Amino acid sequence: MVENAVPLNTMSTVRVNTPAAKPPVSRDADIIIKNAPDPIFVSDLEGKILSANDAVYELLGFRTDEVLEQSLSRFITPEETREFTAALREVIERGVTRNARLNPRSGTGEVIPTTLNASALRDTDGMVIGAIGILRDMRELDKARAYADNLIKNAPDPVFVSDLEGKILTANDAVYELLGFRKDEVLEQSLSRFITPEETREFTAALREVIERGVIRNTRLNPLTASGEVIPTSLNASALRDTDGKVIGVIGILRDMRELDKAQAYSDSLIKNAPDPIFVSDLEGKILSANDAVYELLGFRTDEVLEQSLSRFISPEETREFLAALREVIERGVTRNARLNPRTATSEVIPTTLNAAALRDTDGRVIGAIGILRDMRAYEKVVFDLQESKAELQEKILDLEKFEEVVVGRELKMIALEKEIENLKRELEKLNRGQGKWT
Repeated sequence: MVENAVPLNTMSTVRVNTPAAKPPVSRDADIIIKNAPDPIFVSDLEGKILSANDAVYELLGFRTDEVLEQSLSRFITPEETREFTAALREVIERGVTRNARLNPRSGTGEVIPTTLNASALRDTDGMVIGAIGILRDMRELDKARAYADNLIKNAPDPVFVSDLEGKILTANDAVYELLGFRKDEVLEQSLSRFITPEETREFTAALREVIERGVIRNTRLNPLTASGEVIPTSLNASALRDTDGKVIGVIGILRDMRELDKAQAYSDSLIKNAPDPIFVSDLEGKILSANDAVYELLGFRTDEVLEQSLSRFISPEETREFLAALREVIERGVTRNARLNPRTATSEVIPTTLNAAALRDTDGRVIGAIGILRDMRAYEKVVFDLQESKAELQEKILDLEKFEEVVVGRELKMIALEKEIENLKRELEKLNRGQGKWT
């Protein structure tokens, strides 16, 4: 009998029912094993290798006679030999073992990291007489994991890895710096130690979403630091998968939201206290927030504005224009001087101009618009008054032109009359002189 136990890695297994023959595997099983892409061997319950496929010899670099009839202990360490015999015991008890780590030495002395999946080899009576082992070369995967570990370690943002129950398996230095705990106070601890019960439920829901969709974004967590400070963060998480692609945990990236929350609070304060009406909408035109100047302009209560579509307050034509303005905001980040004429609670139509800027999430993606309305009633009244004044001035100019025409005509007549009088005087003088000669 064999003793001890071992951790094993996930792989496909080969189950073979064999007659009591030598070697103790069927012809069909021999064909499957021989042509399998992974290294496969058959051993008895003491770990002696009875057969192996070409992939085993290619992996280890030994000749057939250097492998067959040899104990697996020739290729692995005494510690791994004990683990392998424990794996054999698990095969006897459960019929299979998974993800055992073995590091056999090759013909060149290289130690090759592998995982072993083993299934029971049975005789015709169903009794376990050995094991069919499948090795997976882990060198490339281990390199990839080392690379991923290095990325996590050197990431500027706090990054951690947890299992599906929320137990933290690894974390980078940025996590310890953020929370102010030592490694031994974080590793192997449940995330629930650092967040509230409510947020623990939200995180558990996020884990379910990661399992179903492979990713979750912008979940809010407020972990408690060693000093008792509550730190607002957002969590982006992606699935951690095993070699078979099954989700076995989560890689979580935290973003410290303290500075952003301050900036948002500052911008909210600016919006709230701005003299102009300002609102925030999503990309469908639904109003998410608005300042007091909006309610004063439109005469509606808060609950009559928030979560309402802007189309409730403007005409269908202007709704289309507003959606076109939103598209411009998405493409260019801003739109200017769009005309809107919202209806108030008293049904008054108020002429306004809209300037809008992009509202972005923490990843810089446009998620809505910040709109500033300018009440154009006073401006349009000034324009109307100017037009009225202009019309009055034009009338006065026409009157003056007519008056000038009358006055100038009269002067011309007077000048002509004076000339006529002068002519008559001269004629009279001539007549008088002529009369004097004759008398």
